[in-house]
Amino acid sequence: MPTHRIVALACLLFAFAGCATRPDTTTPPTLLLVSVDGLRPADITAERMPALNALGDAGVRAEGMRPSYPSLTFPNHYAMVTGLRPDRHGIVHNSMSDRMLGKFRTSDRGAVENGAWWGARPVWVSVEKAGLRAATMFWPGSEAEIDGVRPWQWRTYRDATRAAGSVTQVMQWLNAAARERPRFVTMYLDQVDEASHAHGPDSHEADAARREVDDAIAMLLHELQRSGRLPGTNLVVVSDHGFATVPAGNTIRTTDMAPADVAEAVSDGQAIGFAPRPGKTAEAERALLGRHAQYECWRNTELPARWDYGTHPRVPAIVCQMDPGWDALWPGKYDWRQQHEAGIEHGSHGYDPDLPQMRASFIASGPAFREQVKLPVFDNVDVYPLLMRLLRLPAEPNDGDIAPLLPALKDRP
Repeated sequence: MPTHRIVALACLLFAFAGCATRPDTTTPPTLLLVSVDGLRPADITAERMPALNALGDAGVRAEGMRPSYPSLTFPNHYAMVTGLRPDRHGIVHNSMSDRMLGKFRTSDRGAVENGAWWGARPVWVSVEKAGLRAATMFWPGSEAEIDGVRPWQWRTYRDATRAAGSVTQVMQWLNAAARERPRFVTMYLDQVDEASHAHGPDSHEADAARREVDDAIAMLLHELQRSGRLPGTNLVVVSDHGFATVPAGNTIRTTDMAPADVAEAVSDGQAIGFAPRPGKTAEAERALLGRHAQYECWRNTELPARWDYGTHPRVPAIVCQMDPGWDALWPGKYDWRQQHEAGIEHGSHGYDPDLPQMRASFIASGPAFREQVKLPVFDNVDVYPLLMRLLRLPAEPNDGDIAPLLPALKDRP
């Protein structure tokens, strides 16, 4: 076991009592928000992720977090930092269309960096407007100028970044002089999500990705302790969704659902939005609405109420939800998978957020948190009012509720 992991675990076992210096009560704590994309709560065990598991045992751990609909990366990361459901903050899918802005794809730098797509005010904008500093080591939305503001420091997303490299950059920011040090920092780690998509969440590759992330968490804790920053840092570790296995062969084309000349598949994957072609609404509804073998479709005005979804103008007229373990891909992507990945198991999310497989993770520790607290499942929009409380800033209007998280806090009303 690496030395930094041994030191970090020892610190956690003693719950900050003797392994770290006492916190500086004259300086407000730093808030460090870490996302491990696609990390399931059940994967945080002593065997698979000993450092993160020890952090959860010593501090606060939730049974799980319920994602917002759809249970995809961009909508849910932005939900956690705005407290708004995707239907209200506007990032309604990883792939979407807007009548004025055109098409949005997560791989399109022009769209991702265009603040017009990003509704609401995320945490880092509130921090900067309060005269404090924020730094983002990746986070959906942080690369765009929103409300005329960018974080003090931000990095463009690069999917080849190693987890340890992200920790190094974060520590450079946290070790800055006090007058320059950010009050709020984010760190986004995509390794588990990438491996789980390509090989399935229970694959050897996904296990290796979890080990890489856990080593990075151990490194982060060690560096925080070594620099004296650990007792003055509130650390919140989340994920955006869980994962389900997609067996080989469990893929259909979006054009198998509705012909392209009848309806455009605005998105693909697991939550698929269809926009009927002009004059083809009735034909599209006949083809799509109702229960099918691997999916179910609704008009956007008739979606299940518990999803709190369908009113934003970017939500297509018809929304189809795949059953767990099934993907629906645009024809080009489907053909590529058949040619290059036939017979290979994959992993996906984007399914009904109420499914246990879609639950996200939540662990927290630091001077604001009680020790050895277990929380029941709560909604991920509840993270936002917690973050604003930890930063001692007023929250914007939001859909969250801090009540489920109050038992985790030392300072409760």
